[in-house]
Amino acid sequence: MVIMFALAAAVLYGSADFLGGAASRQSRALSVASVSVPVGALVVLAAALAAGGPAPTAGLGWALAAGAFGAIGLMLFYAGLAAGPMSVVAPVSALVSTVLPVGVAVATGEHLGGLVYAGAAVCLVATVLVSLERGTPDRAPANAAQGGVLGRHPALRGLVYGTACGAMFGIFFVFLRYAGSSGVFWPVATSRLANSAVVIAVAVLAGASPVGRAAGSRVLAATIGSGVLDASANICYVLATRAGLFGIAAVLTSLYPGITVLLARVVLGERMRAVQRAGLLLAAAGVILVTL
Repeated sequence: MVIMFALAAAVLYGSADFLGGAASRQSRALSVASVSVPVGALVVLAAALAAGGPAPTAGLGWALAAGAFGAIGLMLFYAGLAAGPMSVVAPVSALVSTVLPVGVAVATGEHLGGLVYAGAAVCLVATVLVSLERGTPDRAPANAAQGGVLGRHPALRGLVYGTACGAMFGIFFVFLRYAGSSGVFWPVATSRLANSAVVIAVAVLAGASPVGRAAGSRVLAATIGSGVLDASANICYVLATRAGLFGIAAVLTSLYPGITVLLARVVLGERMRAVQRAGLLLAAAGVILVTL
């Protein structure tokens, strides 16, 4: 069951990122997030209410912290894409957000078999390869000359942003695991509400108005769809961590960039680089090793 839920989370996360990215091409990223994140919160809240039962308080702190760190990670990721090369930010964030939860799993005493470790290593390499994009022209800040080392070295900026947002995403996954130990849907709902509060507050301070009908029906639909799918992915991830080893759940969920790349290829007709195709093949091999 852990494999099924984790792979479902990967598919849903990847699909949500695809829709969110498509919407962000037509509107300000923070404007998209200020709608998609609250929509996701409403979806999970509805699921929690439908499941019934009182809201547990044992994991409340973990859930609130997970939401806050997830929101910070999202905003750092968007900032990184604007300030540093995507070809550096994306793979570094994907790698760090996977290594951190797996490290926590091993440190807390989870024992994985040799094939699982081999499959995890293959999946990590696959995640990085799939996330690699063509180099994009650097958009250095206007005050790059006065920006110190980061201002003069775009690749270093990308490394710093990628590491920072990857760490935030990794902490989000770890905290959501502990929040999930006190229930199924309520911890996720609490996390999403905290996430929404942070994103909305930042959007208001930044003067980013939410995406509306004026942006076009397709943009609005993609924004809402992104929120629904991302919330569903959160639920599947928590179910995965409760159904089996946390390390396996984290590794398989980390394959979500492959889904985003595949959707871009199928829906938008974007070409995949040879290294990305190799990453998808490695991902399949990694999943097979983990499931043996």
